[in-house]
Amino acid sequence: MGDVSEFLWLLKISVLVLGLGIVVFMFRSVEFNSIMPELPHSALNDQTLKLLPEEHLKNLFTYDGIWLFPKNQCKCEATKQKRSYNFQDAYGHSELPAVKARRQAEFEHFQRREGLPRPPPLLSQPNLPFGYPIHGVEVMPLHTVPIPGLQFEGPDAPIYEVTLTASLGTLNTLADIPDSVVQGRGQKRLTISTSNQKLLNFILQHMTYTSTVYQHHRVDVVSLESKSSVAKFPVTICHPVIPKLYDPGPERKLRNLVTIATKTFLRPHKLMTLLRSIRMYYPDLTVIIADDSKEPLKITDNHVEYYTMPFGKGWFAGRNLAISQVTTKYILWVDDDFLFNNKTKIEVLVDVLEKTELDVVGGSVLGNVFQFKLLLEKSQNGDCLHRRPGSFRPLDDFPNCVVTSGVVNFFLAHTERLQRVGFDPRLQRVAHSEFFIDGLGSLLVGSCPEVVIGHQVRSPMADPELAILEKTYSAFRTNTNDQVQFKLALHYFKNHLQCST
Repeated sequence: MGDVSEFLWLLKISVLVLGLGIVVFMFRSVEFNSIMPELPHSALNDQTLKLLPEEHLKNLFTYDGIWLFPKNQCKCEATKQKRSYNFQDAYGHSELPAVKARRQAEFEHFQRREGLPRPPPLLSQPNLPFGYPIHGVEVMPLHTVPIPGLQFEGPDAPIYEVTLTASLGTLNTLADIPDSVVQGRGQKRLTISTSNQKLLNFILQHMTYTSTVYQHHRVDVVSLESKSSVAKFPVTICHPVIPKLYDPGPERKLRNLVTIATKTFLRPHKLMTLLRSIRMYYPDLTVIIADDSKEPLKITDNHVEYYTMPFGKGWFAGRNLAISQVTTKYILWVDDDFLFNNKTKIEVLVDVLEKTELDVVGGSVLGNVFQFKLLLEKSQNGDCLHRRPGSFRPLDDFPNCVVTSGVVNFFLAHTERLQRVGFDPRLQRVAHSEFFIDGLGSLLVGSCPEVVIGHQVRSPMADPELAILEKTYSAFRTNTNDQVQFKLALHYFKNHLQCST
């Protein structure tokens, strides 16, 4: 009986403890739930993943009224403030198909020469066991370079096997290792097999790439593999640009740095006035003149180089002739009816080009800076070019100067860069922005309005002979409809543009 009573007593105690435990648990649950908010259902279960609407994207990536965002087609829409040009309209319907075919063939040739389109971006995959260069490995054609940054940091394994593969060159290692460890030396495919991770990394740290075929501006993609892990990195094959340096002399005089150039036509009185103004401020600077007038001039200035051309050869042809004779580091371009004054400080413009990466820097003509921005939209059937007034940003370290795309006909430029872009001799009469369009992507342009040049007064000539010359000049100066159509056609074919605003 004693044992049974003791058992019943223990049973009652257990039930009592269990009951108290249940009560405490329920109370704590109620208390916990009262201070914790109800968790919502997963938002991903209730909503479909989607992109921002197009109008939102336009607001995010619009610059100066142009949506600069990748898209299949671009277009040039006219507004009340801006005209629109469709360049293919410069051709007749019957000739346009043949023109398009020639244009496409030439464009594909251009792309091949430039190595376009570029390979897609290379992304390093997460959790790879490799260290490798993402960008910056360059080799000259037929040269060999070490490949920096190669290493293996994978898990321990009885045998480590790593394979490297190239397509335009061959691979090797500077490590003195038996062929049983490194197979494929001097081949496009090289395999390393070893049980020693330290040895593996030693070999990788001394890998080399050799360009085996003479080619220019090509990119090889080298792969690095171990089991299921693959990494890829680019090797750029290119020649460095050979410098073309100009010796400014031991005293670095301005005359050894700058040449003034101009083109003249049927305005001898304007030209002589310009020369006199130059000599007031810069008596010994070389001035190069290209002249396609009927009658050559007699100029006695020892620092003037005067070149004659066939009559009416053209505006841009004359500019090409003038700049082709420049042998100084910089060239200052001026029109033949400009006028130097005490604000025409060439030294200021030289200082800007010496201390910045600009290729061209313009001044102002009596306050007219003629700054404009060129914005390009890529498209399959030809690009869209948009011209807007103004500048992009202030020029670093020169608070009174700005970065832009085009400037007035008073500018200082690196001679070599100006000669590289050149002036299209087919543009015989009115042309200016066409040069900056041709230089878009290769010329960095700035403007410093504080450097000012004057302009000669436009007034009727009292001298009858000069009056006749002015009248003839004005006839050549006028832009005819045929010339406008020719320029539109030139943009369509030569610059692969379909339209502009």
